[in-house]
Amino acid sequence: MRFAILLATTISTNSRALHAQTKPDVPRRISAIQCGASSRLADTPTLKWRGNSVQWAEWPVALGARALSSRIVVVRFDPRVVQLSLDLARDGDKLGAWTLERAPHEALLALNAGQFTDAGPWGWVVHRSREWQAPGVGILAGALVVDSAGAVSVIDASEIAQLRRDINARTVEAVQSYPTLLGAKGAAPLLVCDARTRDALLDRTHRDARLAIGSLADGRVIVAMSRYAAVGSLAERLPIGPTTPEMAEIMRRLGATRALMLDGGLSAQLLVREAAGSGATRWPGLRGVPLAVIGRSK
Repeated sequence: MRFAILLATTISTNSRALHAQTKPDVPRRISAIQCGASSRLADTPTLKWRGNSVQWAEWPVALGARALSSRIVVVRFDPRVVQLSLDLARDGDKLGAWTLERAPHEALLALNAGQFTDAGPWGWVVHRSREWQAPGVGILAGALVVDSAGAVSVIDASEIAQLRRDINARTVEAVQSYPTLLGAKGAAPLLVCDARTRDALLDRTHRDARLAIGSLADGRVIVAMSRYAAVGSLAERLPIGPTTPEMAEIMRRLGATRALMLDGGLSAQLLVREAAGSGATRWPGLRGVPLAVIGRSK
């Protein structure tokens, strides 16, 4: 009898433990970022990380007042271990359409980079220490920069001019995008967080698939891409997701001290790989892009 009670208790305890392990994560409610808010450890979600040099996790969130269901694919890595560079697709002498299928087999990370037009990349582009394109104009038009030591930084539009004066010695790769989500001290610019301010290029209420990159306080890099959490593999590629202020809040909660929106919508795409040449986990987009960011093992 005592054995039967002990066995029943053990089964019940194990069942509860298994249920706790398999219980789906409760989506975290995300609202627009508040002016003056900066990254705090208490806000950072507890994620189940996978991978080694490049780690990734998925974070379920509920967006805005309507609690729109979305998943945030989060990637982090140390640039002392993973080297970032720009990649492009060529169609003869012209730029072609880059997609994940063009990512090199040694890539541990691949994602689309920056805003673009029908003519090609928008704004500042530096590749292999050579300036390919001059900066675009915009208060929130920041840039992702890789320097000669391999360090990765996100800079404000006001900091680009200084870097251009010494490109060959310091800047190896750079791509400009829009908008800056988190600027100095990890705070959102007023144009992002304060609805009373106006910027003709920024729509604070538009929802879209989003892709952003940022830096953490310890020097690591963090990437976040949203996916619409609807039924079916095609539905998750739909351009439905956070508003710009909500994406700024997502990056803040992930601990970013600086953050920049990369192009999203139908072009949002991401690849991570355990090791060079191994199988990859992919979140494909529905449109090719002129430029990509590739991460390789150093």
